[in-house]
Amino acid sequence: MKRVNSLQRVTNCLIIDGNYVLLLKKPRYGWYAMPGGKMEYSESVKEAVIREVYEETGLQIKSPELCSVATMTKESASHPKDEWMMFTFKTKHFSGQMIEKSPEGILEWIHIDQLSTIPTAPSDRFIHDYVFKKEQPLYASFDLDSKDQLIDYRLG
Repeated sequence: MKRVNSLQRVTNCLIIDGNYVLLLKKPRYGWYAMPGGKMEYSESVKEAVIREVYEETGLQIKSPELCSVATMTKESASHPKDEWMMFTFKTKHFSGQMIEKSPEGILEWIHIDQLSTIPTAPSDRFIHDYVFKKEQPLYASFDLDSKDQLIDYRLG
């Protein structure tokens, strides 16, 4: 049977240590992003976030909690990169030694109070707000332009 990917599936994680969260400063736009990445075929979202966080940070996360599910559309991209499903987790439980150089960017512990002021993807601001201020799950849809800027969104 031929497999057809209708959308990209990605996971990421807010790794929390007290009043700090571990983020990656990505070189593409200079934005801070949550460690994570694309899911592999037949992988569960939990397996994917554990694997991706380890690959990008060297940390082994434990008990990740799903805190956001969002679709992201980008009309300017070609299929299958025109539609994404993003599963965001959070955890305060991790072990291991953080790697000095991540293949994805610069790892930094950012104070939670700074999340609204650092450069980040516009959709990530909603996720941070729901996780740290509203303390409730976020279910959303984000429409992005060719430079990953927010055109429209729906929260639910």
